[in-house]
Amino acid sequence: MARGASNAGPSSADTNSARGSFAPCDPHRAEQESSAGDATGDRPLTIGEVAQEYGLTLRTLRFYEAKRLITPYRHGNTRLYRSSDRKRLSLVLAGRRLGFTLAEIKHLLNRQHDSLHLTREQCMKQIKLLEQQKRSIEMAITELRQIHTSFYQRLVEKTGEHSH
Repeated sequence: MARGASNAGPSSADTNSARGSFAPCDPHRAEQESSAGDATGDRPLTIGEVAQEYGLTLRTLRFYEAKRLITPYRHGNTRLYRSSDRKRLSLVLAGRRLGFTLAEIKHLLNRQHDSLHLTREQCMKQIKLLEQQKRSIEMAITELRQIHTSFYQRLVEKTGEHSH
């Protein structure tokens, strides 16, 4: 796993209690994502249709395929995404929303194809990482606001000088 995470997982004795399955959090979004094939009569979708449905670029889908995160089947040169492919794509996107790297997501998906299997330790580590990123972003926003305010103050000072 990335970011120096240990490959050592929980012992088999505590695997059931320490491991959780993750599916997309937002119930409305989860319902939309899990029923991706329902609106199409569960027919396979082309790469363009999947890109539009998920708000992704064709390049992103091809990249995920090159990284072996998704494996659509091919009919000639056409990539076709079955319902199971779209469910897996939903899990990849859920993992990205949670801030996991693609390598981490691949590792989490290799065990099962129907969910991301996270330990409590992995969840806590990711929460700490995201909180750290949030603090960094908040500091950057504060600094940018100060810079913006200084521009405004200089403008007011210049305007005041010209009115005298």
